[in-house]
Amino acid sequence: MDLINCTNLIPLQGLGIDFFMGFLYNIFINIYGAMISLASFFGEKARKLRAGQRQAFELLVSKIDPNTSYVWFHAASLGEFEQGRPVMEQLKKEQPDTKILLTFFSPSGYEVRKNYEGAAIVSYLPLDTPGNAFRFMKLVKPVKAVFIKYEFWPNYLLALKAQKIPVYSISAIFRPEQIFFKWYGKWYRDLLCTFNHIFVQDKTSLDLLHANGIENVTVAGDTRFDRVTDLAKTSNIIPLVETFVKESKKVIVAGSTWPKDEELLVRYLKEHADVKLILVPHEIHEAHLSGIIKLLDTNFVRYTQADHSSVLYANCLIVDTMGMLSSIYRYASVAYIGGGFGVGIHNTLEAAVYDVPVVFGPNYLKFREACELIAAGGAFSVDTYETFEANLDILLNNKLSGKLAGDYVKNNTGATKMIIKLLCTPLTSK
Repeated sequence: MDLINCTNLIPLQGLGIDFFMGFLYNIFINIYGAMISLASFFGEKARKLRAGQRQAFELLVSKIDPNTSYVWFHAASLGEFEQGRPVMEQLKKEQPDTKILLTFFSPSGYEVRKNYEGAAIVSYLPLDTPGNAFRFMKLVKPVKAVFIKYEFWPNYLLALKAQKIPVYSISAIFRPEQIFFKWYGKWYRDLLCTFNHIFVQDKTSLDLLHANGIENVTVAGDTRFDRVTDLAKTSNIIPLVETFVKESKKVIVAGSTWPKDEELLVRYLKEHADVKLILVPHEIHEAHLSGIIKLLDTNFVRYTQADHSSVLYANCLIVDTMGMLSSIYRYASVAYIGGGFGVGIHNTLEAAVYDVPVVFGPNYLKFREACELIAAGGAFSVDTYETFEANLDILLNNKLSGKLAGDYVKNNTGATKMIIKLLCTPLTSK
């Protein structure tokens, strides 16, 4: 495998295989755009994405101040935003006059954070075509760009390089099976040279990049550890929840749950009279809530319908509102993280930061922090009710695993500080 010569990056307009791969990519991205348009007739998410991408330039034209310098942050969706958020907020603290432009690819990120106060402008990212990338740079004129985790849009990266705009990747993860490292992936691999610096989450990523000639790399870790630490410091006391858990020593907080998760939790609740359950479903539409209520058939109360009297006599509190989960974890003896019987688990760190042991289903192997939490003794995976019950019985009576979970989070903070040090340093040359 040829090592990369970062000083001779060939753009889309180059010759040979690089031209061919760039040509194929541009065909693909236009087909992808057409597929989004077609899907928009059938699905709300695709409809929002298509509308958002098409309206992005109109929004930017109306909001961009040509006399202002913007630092551009790009996140695919909500999860990546949470990784970028501590960096954005620390940058604002270090340099209060900084104006941030935040773009999203996915509606699930944009729709939730379109009013994020830390950014001067929040927008969808227009489709990654050469024309859109050129127009975006001409309009925004960012002084720096930060791409979060898995975001590698070739035309935008090449446009940034052409304009000599410093660009960084943060909380990135690289694996051998990614296209960058395939025998046919040299064009994509060369794109990594557009970054002035890449902050990776682990040494495996560092070694892989070094083996392929990418040297401007630092292991900084995952900024989510800093984010959940900040959340814990500013978490809200919730009076109704305080009343619900009053004098109870065994409280399960189940976050972002799906039906399979809820079946395990409700069965355990029915068979253990000394336990209280705070259930925070991933989806809170009435059809899902009705299914949970049918399962419970017991003394429950919905948060939006509760008062301090009714929660005293309930053994299950269903949180049927958004935005409270990270604060509710503070009340847990054990946290159950939903999604592990589906495509993958949700955020484990939001619970572990409170010195709370975490439990989740079997589909967790793609989540590095979950694997490391298990290795540290702060997390446990279950695949049947029997393993679920056995683990809960132990964890509800033992605080050691909770401390190990909290220590794991504490020992992995600091990525934001490392990234900010470079972002706030004037660039000399690449």
